[in-house]
Parts: sequence; structure tokens; C-alpha cells
Amino acid sequence: MCKSRKLINFSLDYAIGLQKKEDKMEDKQSLLKRITPVAVLKAITPEARSTVAKNCLGDELIGIWSFPFRIGRESRVEKVDGKTILSERSKINKGKPNNDIYLVDHGHYLQISRQHLQIEKTQTGYLVSDRGSACGTIVNTIKIGSEDRGGTGELKDGDIIKIGADDSHYLFKFITLD
Repeated sequence: MCKSRKLINFSLDYAIGLQKKEDKMEDKQSLLKRITPVAVLKAITPEARSTVAKNCLGDELIGIWSFPFRIGRESRVEKVDGKTILSERSKINKGKPNNDIYLVDHGHYLQISRQHLQIEKTQTGYLVSDRGSACGTIVNTIKIGSEDRGGTGELKDGDIIKIGADDSHYLFKFITLD
């Protein structure tokens, strides 16, 4: 085989190897993008951690992959021998659920409404909307909604969201990952 033919074969093999490596990287990047949330809510109190389902991102992180992101209280719970028991959600109704995440409210007085709040992404940032909850939502020290009124406020990276009334212990830190 002549030198030019060997050089062409080498160049072709090299290009194919590079393409495979590039395809592999694209696959990894698209996979990483699909499994990495855009933002997370980090439970910052023991009470907040107790609301987060075990299938979230660990015991304290709730991943947000798309917006609007709706949060509400899990209403399929009952107390049996002092323990909170969760009944399985019906598979018959294939409609879209009312919430993206259901939090379990362990308090004697309920703080979390069944359809409590919604986080939205706008062109300039994020908004949190109280969805007409009874106890309201507090972002840092600003009260949004309560008494079934609803309301909307700005939400920034690092803000603390208190779900419920002033005395609620359900505190989450909003963290953006984009």
C-alpha cells in the first residue's frame, strides 16, 4: 500500500474515532441535561425534611425540571397507631395531577394546602404564586396569599420559602442550577 493510501486510511480511522468520541460526549451531555434539574428546593428544617418523599433527590432536595412547578399537600394520609400511613394514588384516572410534588403535612394544624403554591419561570427570573391556600406562603419575610386569596411575588436564587402561616416550620431554600 502506498504512503498516501495509508495516510488516507489513518485519517479516516482517526476521524471515525473522533466522531464516536463526539457522539459519546453528546449522548452524555444530553443525558446529563435530562437528569439535572433546573432548580431545587432544599428542605432546611427537620419538619420540612419530613415532608419530602423518599423518591426525591435524597431526603432534603426536591428537583424542579420544568415550570410551572406546583406544590400541594398529600391528602391520602391517615394515622394508624401513631404513624402516618400513605395510601397509594389511584392509577385509574390518567389525567394530569394537581401538583408536581405532594408534601406530607405532619402537623396537628395543617399548614400546607392541597394546592398550595406554584413556581414559575419568566423571561427575567422566577415568580412564586400562592394558589389560594388557607395559610399562605412567605418568601423571606414577605407574605404572599393566605385566607384563600392567593397572590404572587418575585423569587430569587437563595430565597427562603415558608409554606404556611408565620408559625410554620416548613422552610425550603430555592436554588437555581442554570
